[in-house]
Formats: sequence, C-alpha cells, structure tokens
Amino acid sequence: MFDLPALEDAAALVHAAFPPTPQHAWPLLAARTGAEVWVKHENHTPTGAFKVRGGVTYMRALTRDRPHVRGVISATRGNHGQSLAWAGARAGVPVTIVVPHGNSTEKNAAMRAQGATLVEHGEDFDAARVEAARLAQRDGLEFAPSFAPDLVLGVATYALELFRGAPPLDALYVPIGLGSGICGCILARDLLGLPTEIIGVQSTEAPAYALSVAMGRVVTTPGANTLADGMATRIPDPDALAIIRDGAARIVTVADDLVAEAIRAYWQDTHNLAEGAGAAPLAALMAERDAMAGRRVGLVLCGGNIDLALFRRWVLADA
Repeated sequence: MFDLPALEDAAALVHAAFPPTPQHAWPLLAARTGAEVWVKHENHTPTGAFKVRGGVTYMRALTRDRPHVRGVISATRGNHGQSLAWAGARAGVPVTIVVPHGNSTEKNAAMRAQGATLVEHGEDFDAARVEAARLAQRDGLEFAPSFAPDLVLGVATYALELFRGAPPLDALYVPIGLGSGICGCILARDLLGLPTEIIGVQSTEAPAYALSVAMGRVVTTPGANTLADGMATRIPDPDALAIIRDGAARIVTVADDLVAEAIRAYWQDTHNLAEGAGAAPLAALMAERDAMAGRRVGLVLCGGNIDLALFRRWVLADA
C-alpha cells in the first residue's frame, strides 16, 4: 500500500499540525494485568481521538488532487467526523457529517464547534453511511469513507510513534470499528519489520469482523448494540478485512461490562478517561491475563470522547 518514506512523510505532516502523543508504561496497569503495559495515548490529540491523523492526510490528498472540491461529506458516530471537521477547517474545505439519531450529544456538539454541518439520519452508523453517499451524489460533494488508503496512512503514524518510542512489544491490542486503526498498525509493523502480534478487539455485541475472519468472507450482523459506539459496525469493509486476515494474529471479543471495568481501571490506574472503544484493548488484555502474563504489551487508548451521561449510567452504575 505504502512504503516507509511515505509513512514518515505522513508523520511529518501530522506533526506539523500537532505534536506526537505520548506512550507510557503504567505500573498499576502492570499489576492489574500481569504484563508490562505500554499505553499509546491517542486520547491526547486535538480532537481527543486517533482519527484526526487520518483527517490531516486525507485533506492533503484531496486538496492536492481535487483542488476545486465543493465540500466533503461523511458518516460517523463521532471521531471520524471530528477528524474531518478539524482537518477541513485547516484546509478550507466545508464538511458535512451524517450521524444516526441518538448519537452522542457531546460528539455532535464537538463536530458543530469545529465547523461541520450536521445531519441526523437513520438508526445506526451503516444507515447514516448510506444517506451520506446519497447526499454526496445529490449535492456534488466528495464522499469521505471511514476506511480509505489516505486515512490508513495518517492513522499509521501513531503506530510509527509507538513502535519507535516504546521498547520492542510482544503484542499490541487495537480496537476495530471499520478498520483504519488496526490496518494502520499492521502497515507500520510490517514496514518496520517487527514481529509484534497485532490483536484486534471487538464487542461481543458488534462482532462483524471477528465473524468475517472466522468465515473467510464478509459477514454482516443485524445489529451493533454495544455502548462502545466506536466499535458499533455491522458491515465490514472488504479491503480492511483482507488486511486484517493477513496481518492480525487474532480478534478478541469483549462484553460491555468488561469494557466498563476497563474504563474504570484506566481512571483509577492512570487518571485518563477512555471512551468505550479506547478501553476495549485493556478489556481484552484483562480477559487474556493468564496467556499474556510476563509479556510486554501495547494498548491503544484510541480516544477519550465519552458522554458524561453515558459514563455515569454505564461505567459508574456498578462501581
């Protein structure tokens, strides 16, 4: 897909927009899990999530290749939309975002604050995505998918930072939404020639990629009813699935109650707030504690954008 100079060029572009995020080894997480735990803090980007890296590289490619584009439209549960809005504002490109009804009120507010026009449609991400594609055709806008090569290239810059900033990792747990994050990690790992296992994480309530890898083909699910909205995908992307099948060691599924426990653990052990998808890698490590004991493990805390109301209802209810 890309070579190492292209990835390093993307990293320079991203770092011109904001500094690298830190990676830290947290002793209390090590005590909790039995592993040496390095956390990549993508909750520390300007939008509070990793997706903004892909927004930066996507907008560069778009304005270079199609300088007269009228605007961009996409669908999101929040972080992809925030990334496009933030990067679009820097590039002078108008951005419209379609979100499902009942989407995170705080993520909606953040997208509007960053300059996006917001449209509410459908009951889930996949319905919003179909509507965004229809509006793109109707209004002559550029449809920005949630998974595309330029997005993966940008996202892979966090993995480049992690692999170069932490000691050699035995394994790296990465949440899967539509797939840009894990595919970026596989890309960076392979370009650097590292042996690190990449382990995908999904919700038990949204296991489309886990089912697809097991079946060897795209498998859709009728629902994606997880509270970890960043992983609430019913329909896998075929290109992402191919990369995951070839490059991931396995996919672990975790229930929402274990994700809530992981959000609490992040707060107690590191005083970092994680959204559901951001805590899912820690939840998976906790579930695989015995198998991973004594190993050096990376976790992607991919975002911290959880609504206060959801945090109180889901995470604090059983605390």
